[in-house]
Amino acid sequence: MNRRLFLAAAGAGALHAAPKLRLGIGTYTYHSLSVDDMIAQLKALKITEIEMSRGEFMTFSKPPVERFESFRSKIDAAGVRCVSYYAPTINQQKDLDDAVRFAKILGATNISGDPVGEWLAATDERLTKEGMTFGIHNHYFKKKFVYESPEDLLNAMKGRSKTIGVTLDLGHIISCGFDTLDAVRKLLPYTRVIHLKDIKAAGGEINVPLGSGLVKVPEVMRELKRLGYKGLIAFEYEKEGEINEDVASQIAYARKFT
Repeated sequence: MNRRLFLAAAGAGALHAAPKLRLGIGTYTYHSLSVDDMIAQLKALKITEIEMSRGEFMTFSKPPVERFESFRSKIDAAGVRCVSYYAPTINQQKDLDDAVRFAKILGATNISGDPVGEWLAATDERLTKEGMTFGIHNHYFKKKFVYESPEDLLNAMKGRSKTIGVTLDLGHIISCGFDTLDAVRKLLPYTRVIHLKDIKAAGGEINVPLGSGLVKVPEVMRELKRLGYKGLIAFEYEKEGEINEDVASQIAYARKFT
């Protein structure tokens, strides 16, 4: 192959290369830090996208609007964008109204949560009108939960508009006893946000450093890239105490696969 053909082939390959994955952070990771200290950590790690999932911002905490306005001004100044708001409890009209209002203040176009029945239908209708999207969040609890398996999520989306998708928590997939690669392959067309964490064993929620548990992080990340996933991958680390060094090392590890 001559030089001209080689360069043409290389250029064509670059055009068809898999897109870089978007790695951000779910802010529950930093729930033990102040908002200002959390933002300092985000800047140090060069994280520019987040899902807001701190407890004091969730709807059931009845947070004041001013809390969101203050936070928005701070992340704007830091060059951080909130792309999704986690509002797990939507079982009355005020929950839905607040979730939409707070997400808009944050600048988020997606909301994650786990409404069921009539409230999932109401969420679908409202967010469709708002031009937003919603991700049903799978979760592990010791007691049986309505959204555990890939099939649970697929069934929940039946009869819904394209507004309704999935916020796929890979850690909870393992905790509930399912396979992450299978979940990714079944759910990726509907996935709005991915929660990336690693879990020690099924039947519990013990977080371990990425790559040391059962989530199959390298394989999952490669599969996400192969399938052309374009949404946010929000890293989460649900541990107490000093976590800054742990988070930094795990973000560095995850970036090897982006």
